[in-house]
Amino acid sequence: MSRDTNGDAPPPLRFGYGTNGLADLRLDDALALLADLGYDGVGLTLDHMHLDPLDPDLAARTRRLAGRLAALGLGVTVETGARYVLDPRRKHGPSLLDPDADARARRVTLLLRAVRVAADLGAHAVHCFSGTTPPGTDRDTAWKRLAEALTPVLDAAAAAGVPLAVEPEPGHLLATLDDFHRLRRTLGTPETLGLTLDIGHCQCLEPLPPADCVRAAGPWLRHVQIEDMRRGVHEHLPFGDGEIDFPPVLAALAATGYRGLTVVELPRHSHAGPHHAERSLPFLRRAAAASAAPTHPPAPPDAARPGEPSAAPEGSTT
Repeated sequence: MSRDTNGDAPPPLRFGYGTNGLADLRLDDALALLADLGYDGVGLTLDHMHLDPLDPDLAARTRRLAGRLAALGLGVTVETGARYVLDPRRKHGPSLLDPDADARARRVTLLLRAVRVAADLGAHAVHCFSGTTPPGTDRDTAWKRLAEALTPVLDAAAAAGVPLAVEPEPGHLLATLDDFHRLRRTLGTPETLGLTLDIGHCQCLEPLPPADCVRAAGPWLRHVQIEDMRRGVHEHLPFGDGEIDFPPVLAALAATGYRGLTVVELPRHSHAGPHHAERSLPFLRRAAAASAAPTHPPAPPDAARPGEPSAAPEGSTT
């Protein structure tokens, strides 16, 4: 476990907010808002309304953005979950599992561009996911396609010094922590391959509680997304609207020594993005403070002196 060099305490958590939850704002306005609210960074989704990965002027725009992030003191991770950036008719299409090799190559090209953007921005990771298994494709074939498609991306990420963080996504081929480890083994456990852990997804479908998922995932964590969620329902919710007990989750995350961003992920609340950004950071800070507060076992009421009967009422279970 990584430890802070100034003592035994783990490093403090660093909170960010995803631009996919601020899609109604210009990118510069979104960044200024997050800096003003006190966020440590931003989860930057490459999309047409912010930093378009298909823009022929992408390199120059990325250089300008790097300067703006530095001026605002914001860290960044690059996310690639834009819904229609490659296909205006198919959400998240084409994927790394597409039956058409040319279509898969378009997704690979997007991820290669994301790696370059991440390197130019000094991002701590590039996020991606597998996609859903196409109809008529057996799972073994899907896993083979995924491994083959990610191989050149991992090579590029290794050359750039930026980890690739794959996210288990409900309904996708790679949906769980176990699936992430299957991919790692298939690819020969490459150093560059890490994990994006979405805390809500842990609540949604993992067998372990979210805090236990964090502890299990610790060695591979390269990016973290966070929101509230209910068991069995894949719906990203504002904090307090779901079922997650956050102080134990944040305590577990801090204990891993994770140093990347923990990014609020509320893409379907973009219409009220500034409101949720303003509410989310104080919630997370309170939960982090509660997670760090020392706990002491309660003293029994009116504890008896030696030789005297217990002060607890007869029949009490305390």
